[in-house]
Parts: sequence; structure tokens; C-alpha cells
Amino acid sequence: MNDQSDTRDQILAAARARITHYGYAKTTMAEIASDCAMSVGNIYRFFASKLDIAEALARKANLPLHQKSAALVRAAGSAPEKLHAIHQTALQETFRKLDQEPKLVEVADILSRQRPEYTDEELAQERVFIAQILEQGVSEGHFAPIEDPARLADMLQSATMKFRFPQMFSPLPLPKLETELRGILDIVISGLAVPIKASPGSNNE
Repeated sequence: MNDQSDTRDQILAAARARITHYGYAKTTMAEIASDCAMSVGNIYRFFASKLDIAEALARKANLPLHQKSAALVRAAGSAPEKLHAIHQTALQETFRKLDQEPKLVEVADILSRQRPEYTDEELAQERVFIAQILEQGVSEGHFAPIEDPARLADMLQSATMKFRFPQMFSPLPLPKLETELRGILDIVISGLAVPIKASPGSNNE
């Protein structure tokens, strides 16, 4: 890495440590600068505002989940298995962050209100992975033909939104959330399945 990348990472590390301890609202640019042993002016050379730092932190924190999701899409396994895996992984990762770094949830909440384009971008990336799994399911014969996988991915994401935002599930324990999510996905997968044709002479004719 070059010096600018090193300095940027230093600022983000200091901001993360301070926000994790004191919260976003109680963290100032001056304090972050002090923790980095640099001037506030130097901080502003890299980030125009505290909100820009928050967004950079969120992007960095979400990168491992995107990498895991991409790996799940490429890995062996059926489309129904991957739909379960990608949603369960996202739930577990979000719950872990909520449990270990609860003050970072404040950052996510603020970004959703003040930087909705960031939230939209993150959700759009997730929909790409879901759409790829849906297309695999069709090619495997697990799912009936899907006219618009991207739109269906959007609808599936909406149906499982509760499990992606801590504000919506924080009072519930992880096992309860996992059970709910499995139930919803089982219903969705059942609805996507190729219909079983009744054999001639059966009572279903």
C-alpha cells in the first residue's frame, strides 16, 4: 500500500475504535484526528465529513459478507441449498455485529436515513447474488422458469428484509430468527418448484 492508503486505513481504524466505544453521535472529527496524532485538516484531506467516514467503515465491514456470498454462489450445491445458505450467512453476520459491536448499528441506521443511495447499492449487490442462484435453480430443474430473475430477487429480498436490519429483529434471539428465516425460505422454494404433473389415471386429473 502507498502512504495515502496507509493514512486512510489509520483514520478508519481510529474512527472504528472510537465509534465502537462511544457511539457515532459522540465521536468528533477532532477526536479521530487526535487518536491518529494528526491535524483535523489532514483528516479532511481524506474524508469530507464524518458521514463519509461512516460510509467507508460500513463498506469495509460489509466486504467480507459480499465475498462470502460470492463464494457461496460459485460453490457446489443446489440452488435451494444456496438460497438458505446465503440468507442464513447474512443473518448470522448481522447478528454477530449487533452482539459484538452494538454501537456500529447506530452507523447503519444513520446511513440508511442520510445516505439511502449507499443502502440501495448494498441491497442491489445482494440481489445480484440471489438472482444468480435463482437462475441456477431454473437451469437445474429445481425451479420453474422465471421470467425476470432480478425482479424476483427484489421480491425475495423484500420478504426477508427483517433478517437483514438489526432494528427489526434486535429483541429476538438468533435461534428464533434462524427458524423463522428457514420457514420463510421453505415456503418460497416450494412456490418456485417445478409443478409435479399428475400421471394419467390419477385422482388429480
